[in-house]
Amino acid sequence: MPYFICRLAAEDGRVFSESFLTSSREECRRHFESEGYCVLAVKKDWKKLKLSSLALGKKFKDRDFIMLNQELRALLKAGYPVLRSIEIISARAKNASLKDILSRVEGDIRQGKSMSEAFAPFEKRFSKIYTASLMAGEQSGNLAETLFRFIQYAKVIAQTKSRIRSALIYPTLLLFFSLGLMGILINFVLPNFAGFYKDFESQLPMITQLMMSFALFVRNHWYIWVILVAVLALVYLQMKKKEERLVVLDKLKLKVPFGRLIWTESAISMFSRTLSLLLEAGIALLPAVGIAIQAIPNKFLVSKTSGLAASIKNGESLSESLAKAEFFPPLSLDMIRIGETSANLGGMLNEVADVYDERIQSKIDTFVSLIEPVIIILMAVLVAAMLLSVYLPIFNIIKVVR
Repeated sequence: MPYFICRLAAEDGRVFSESFLTSSREECRRHFESEGYCVLAVKKDWKKLKLSSLALGKKFKDRDFIMLNQELRALLKAGYPVLRSIEIISARAKNASLKDILSRVEGDIRQGKSMSEAFAPFEKRFSKIYTASLMAGEQSGNLAETLFRFIQYAKVIAQTKSRIRSALIYPTLLLFFSLGLMGILINFVLPNFAGFYKDFESQLPMITQLMMSFALFVRNHWYIWVILVAVLALVYLQMKKKEERLVVLDKLKLKVPFGRLIWTESAISMFSRTLSLLLEAGIALLPAVGIAIQAIPNKFLVSKTSGLAASIKNGESLSESLAKAEFFPPLSLDMIRIGETSANLGGMLNEVADVYDERIQSKIDTFVSLIEPVIIILMAVLVAAMLLSVYLPIFNIIKVVR
């Protein structure tokens, strides 16, 4: 969507130019005329065109999306119509990608579409959960309350992702620092000592010989490592392009001993919280289950729920159908069963999500507390091995000189 430069005349006689992101000249003219300006000329802003095309491919943060919905809910509660609310938010949006989407949504609503229909083409950016929530709010006639429930849901999901990322930052930094230190020693320190030791006719210790051979091999064949990293990156990107390969990749993730529990419990939490949101918004169980499955982050676990909708259609309860997926633990199934019998399935699903969120956080804290000393010890062992390989021959040389 391009930017347009409009030359405008105000009621007080001022003439000025302003840039505006929209789909067409007519839309741009209509926007400024609705604000009380006289539009003198409209032309494309070629200076911003290239910058905006680069920015549109960028993702916007969860925080921006949550704030958008908070503003939208506030405007709807204040009595503003949907179209005017979108216009106000679109005019104030700073993120180019988000502004482009809101401008398109505004245009579709002007043509008579509902808000859920206008957001539907952008499900990959916002998720199908969002459009389903909007549809439920429109059907119930209480869009503001539905948006409030979605905002609470989005905040919890964003906080969970943020906690996982924050927990992994310190171990990742330690790991990269270790690799960087090894790279410096192998590429710059050890090869120099190898040339120094050749001048002396003393037998080098085995650890020194191994370290020197490895250091010289890495230094002389550095391109092999570059090619290996490039090939691995290419293979990973190719696997992400096809659904079948993603299933295989996510299945491999579940082979990691400690990671399996985190991935599985994260899937249970995301599914339960999403299904709770949709049921409380007024969506029927069967379509809600189909949408909630898409919230599961692991594609292999998604594939194990392929028969879930069919089982519910055949008259089975949700807890019985989930038991066939083989990754829902007995505790979660019992809680869901209680929710079904007490006619409080949405509330109990929310409880399930809270329980497993706490368990995930506890496991992440344990993982971080274990991985930190392991990485530090590994760094110490590697540095000690390299120092020994450097200094042991020096002691031998001193003895030879004496």
